[in-house]
Amino acid sequence: MKAVLKFAVAAAAVPFVILSAGTNAKAQMSMPDACKTEASAMKDMNMSGGGMQMGDMAEHQKATMESMQKMHPAMMQAMMAKDPDVAFVCGMIAHHMGAISMSEVELKYGDDEQAKSMAQKIIDAQKKEIEEMTTWVKDHAK
Repeated sequence: MKAVLKFAVAAAAVPFVILSAGTNAKAQMSMPDACKTEASAMKDMNMSGGGMQMGDMAEHQKATMESMQKMHPAMMQAMMAKDPDVAFVCGMIAHHMGAISMSEVELKYGDDEQAKSMAQKIIDAQKKEIEEMTTWVKDHAK
């Protein structure tokens, strides 16, 4: 698990690669308007502690923020891998770990059965993919 976390940091490279791939990629990666509306409150919030304080958040928001605060540094560290393939795979490991953490928050705090079902499917799929990517990193990272 320690090796997974160490290599998990590269996921931050993925958004940069996708977004720099051209306008077509950007168009395919747009957030739904309802998500943008909810996310607009984030403009005033510094994730390092400024702006909205964690104490002002609902429990599910605190849990999600805590998981994001763990995921982002891991993604940034992985992005620093010199080999682009290793950076990509390691970054995806961190990204998937973040998705699992967010899905666990949904299972704990969510009420909608369809959303909870999606969360469980994400957990199952991403754990399998993390295992595959971890094996790839062991075989390919130098």
